[in-house]
Amino acid sequence: MHDDRALVEARLKRVLDERIRPAVYPQSVPLAVEAWTAPGEPVPIAEGLAATHEPVAVGDAWGAPWATTWFKVTGEVPAAWAGKTVEAVLDLGFDERMPGFQCEALVYTPDGEPIKAVNPRNQWVRVGDPATGVLGGERVEWHLEAASNPVLLGDNPFRPTDLGDKDTAGDEPQYRLERMDLAVFDRTVWELVADLEVVGELMEQLPVEGGRRWELLRAVGRCLDAIDLQDVNGTAAAARSHLTGVLSAPADASAHRISAVGHAHIDSAWLWPLRETVRKVARTTSNMTNLLESEDEFVYAMSQAQQYAWIKEHRPEVYAKVKKAVAEGRFVPAGGMWVESDTNMPGSEAMARQFVHGKRFFLDEFGVENEEAWLPDTFGFAAGLPQIIKAAGSKWLLTQKISWSQINKFPHHTFNWEGIDGTRIFTHFPPVDTYNCSMLGREIAHAASNFKDKGVAKHSLAPTGWGDGGGGTTREMIAKAKRMKSLEGSAHVTWETPKEFFEKAEAEYANPPVWVGELYLELHRATLTSQARTKQGNRRSEHLLREAELWAATAAVRTDFAYPYADLDRIWKTVLLHQFHDILPGSSIAWVHREAEKTYAAVAAELTAIIDAAQRALAGEGSQELVFNAAAHERSGIAAGGAGAPALSGTVELTARPDGGHILDNGLLRVEIDARGLVVSAYDIEADRETVAPGAAANLLQIHPDFPNMWDAWDVDEFYRNVVTDLTDVDTVQVLASTPAGVSIEVVRSFGASRATQVLTLAAGTKRLDIDTEVDWHETEKFLKAAFPVDVHADRYAAETQFGHLYRPTHTNTSWEAAKFEACNHRFLHLAEPGFGVALVTDSTYGHDVTRTVRESDAGTTTTVRLSLLRAPRFPDPHTDQGVHRFRYALAPGAGVVDAVREGFAINLPERRVTGSGTVAPLCSVASDAVAVSAVKLADDGSGDVVVRLYEAGGGRARTSLRLGFPAASVVATDLLERPLAAAAAYTVEDGEVALSLRPFELVTLRFGR
Repeated sequence: MHDDRALVEARLKRVLDERIRPAVYPQSVPLAVEAWTAPGEPVPIAEGLAATHEPVAVGDAWGAPWATTWFKVTGEVPAAWAGKTVEAVLDLGFDERMPGFQCEALVYTPDGEPIKAVNPRNQWVRVGDPATGVLGGERVEWHLEAASNPVLLGDNPFRPTDLGDKDTAGDEPQYRLERMDLAVFDRTVWELVADLEVVGELMEQLPVEGGRRWELLRAVGRCLDAIDLQDVNGTAAAARSHLTGVLSAPADASAHRISAVGHAHIDSAWLWPLRETVRKVARTTSNMTNLLESEDEFVYAMSQAQQYAWIKEHRPEVYAKVKKAVAEGRFVPAGGMWVESDTNMPGSEAMARQFVHGKRFFLDEFGVENEEAWLPDTFGFAAGLPQIIKAAGSKWLLTQKISWSQINKFPHHTFNWEGIDGTRIFTHFPPVDTYNCSMLGREIAHAASNFKDKGVAKHSLAPTGWGDGGGGTTREMIAKAKRMKSLEGSAHVTWETPKEFFEKAEAEYANPPVWVGELYLELHRATLTSQARTKQGNRRSEHLLREAELWAATAAVRTDFAYPYADLDRIWKTVLLHQFHDILPGSSIAWVHREAEKTYAAVAAELTAIIDAAQRALAGEGSQELVFNAAAHERSGIAAGGAGAPALSGTVELTARPDGGHILDNGLLRVEIDARGLVVSAYDIEADRETVAPGAAANLLQIHPDFPNMWDAWDVDEFYRNVVTDLTDVDTVQVLASTPAGVSIEVVRSFGASRATQVLTLAAGTKRLDIDTEVDWHETEKFLKAAFPVDVHADRYAAETQFGHLYRPTHTNTSWEAAKFEACNHRFLHLAEPGFGVALVTDSTYGHDVTRTVRESDAGTTTTVRLSLLRAPRFPDPHTDQGVHRFRYALAPGAGVVDAVREGFAINLPERRVTGSGTVAPLCSVASDAVAVSAVKLADDGSGDVVVRLYEAGGGRARTSLRLGFPAASVVATDLLERPLAAAAAYTVEDGEVALSLRPFELVTLRFGR
């Protein structure tokens, strides 16, 4: 037989596109359309419904960027359509090439009841069908709240645009009404479309050598022969009969099994502002509750407690339907987190609170306890996360994003992920390689063929539906999944909840492989630096929250101070929201980051007021200056978590450097700053050891061109390193202050259109050089770094992560190591060789790189640590990071890893000075510097119990004690939600102390009854 595959396949495509799909709606009549555009921001539903509308017509332009237009559509079902299925087809001017990212609308009845949304690939609204009794003559009236969100990532992606902020977007209409009709819906033709799509897409994935492909091809040919192209509707049923046999052939028992989960990944902000996400969620959930009513097997999962909270507050009519569907068990709250956050940059407590607030919301609202973390789109996963997941009472993780890695292919799809403390979490990467599966044949075939764990496992998950304004799962996806439930040549497809999938996957895979350490995404590395103000706001908010909880709890226990439960709860949720994986990473539009800056300022003001009030209550009356120490370790003679008069020690001497510049010496550290304002020596006097590599200079600002191949705000490509300019020219180097307590040198440099002012300070009694850097940044597509070449031979370095630190290699032996040319740290980086270490601590930066070279002069090793300070990408915010920025970082020669922990806390938690009397004893204190307290607070349930969370920070074992500064009636170990742990070690309070024995990086939460 001749090979006519190409002929039949081309015939199928044309007949589907030009004859069969158009016949789904064989008859239509136009609806009358009126419109009203809301002035400014979106208005309440009642206002939109009551507004005075003006007539508009199909073909008219509408919708300035970010505007809201209320369309009123009216019409009458023709009498001749009695007994037929009738739908409205509402095309607002959609570009169907994109499932979302454009205009969309939520359809309401005249009395304000939401029906469903209309989206680019979901344009229908059911009027009635034979089951509901369409008689003809029915009057139709609907109101559409339509958002004219501009397309920012269209045919020419990554081009700079001012459309990302309502203040710069202009008022030119973005869309043109395309179709507003009532139409007869031909169910038989629609089913024929699904038949042919499934058969045709499966056929293309099967091997030519196999008989099944040819069976499908011949069945398609017979089906197409049976269609009268001038009467598709009259011949569709007969055509379908030719596909019955091939569609009823069952799948092999050994075929891969896919758990389809209805899903719509909705970014809580990205190419739209937060306020628009509220409406995106309302539209998508309306679609899904509508679909659940007609599809018995369908299951839909939605993560992010924040998104539920939004519709509860702003769209209660939508939330009522969601709550009903959740109670029925088919609308599944997933993930147990407040938002799908970034996991690299959030600090220890913030990452824990993502689960605390997310899980508690689902428990309180729905009685649902999540066992899975659901993070399909997050840009890599910190090595401290497994312990946090377990401590929250969860045990599984799902993500898809690692499949985006550019260089190395991850070796597993289902595995145990081991964190820094040894905790293992059963983890799944869907091999379908998308979180927007649409049940295409190539997607299902790819999931099966791509699955890395064949032979020992056969289950995978497919998140199915359009996100980000696409409206979620469609009825077409459900129809295709139904045909692939058991279909020869295809994987089995079944709708299941995430829990059902994980239980099956875990049961079949008794000994999965183990991946140890971070799950590093080899892409989007620049998200550790873009939008510096957002990142600074996050870091500072996290530490202000620590202070507010600590001092408020201390004051509440010691005085009549009222602990601000509600305020702290609300502020935590605000900070957690802004850790969403397109806000904190700096990859959202200008509008989002402009609002974030204002939000962080308000958070800082409110938390500072709480801190001030609590400290005044503790300080009491008096004129003595008290220093409050919120850090995790003693400093200036003041205990961690306490307050008192600081102990002063030592002095600092300033002398001139013979070749120009200055020498600063405090008896512990001697620092030389040359005439260029660069640090050419940092000499540890006690260790008799130079820190700066011979012939090199530290605190060297370097600038690179930075124009990645795509994803401007997200990516920095390795070739950026090929060109670098050392910023050694200097405007001025001068002594800013010189007292026995400290010496400060100011260095000013101009470069390009920008200016950097640095103040280098050596204080008495410290072995740390503080560097305050102010940059007035006006560069474009440039990358600014601060380099510290040190004379340390290290094949690895430590970077702080949640509740500990991880080690990364300094070499590039393999492609896995070479790919990590930009990585994340929290408060510190630490390099060491036996007997000597160096720490670099920061107050607000996250990105860095570490490289090593061998010097020709003495064959010694120079290991260079560079902090990433600023970038200037032009998409999606064309003015990213322009303006003034302030950073603080410090070099700590001779530091061990516990010293690095201490200095990291100190630089992020500056001392506060309050006048009062006496001293304030800590509410609790730890006897070992290797154990850090991450939170002291009152229990969230309002009981007055004191909660202390601590962890082993040095990477070793610790036997120590926690001394209490208040009488405790009981103590119990709890999970992160402050619930007692049945399997935890028993703790007791004896003579005001609790004995502790901790594994490396072990996290413990203790709850004390009073």
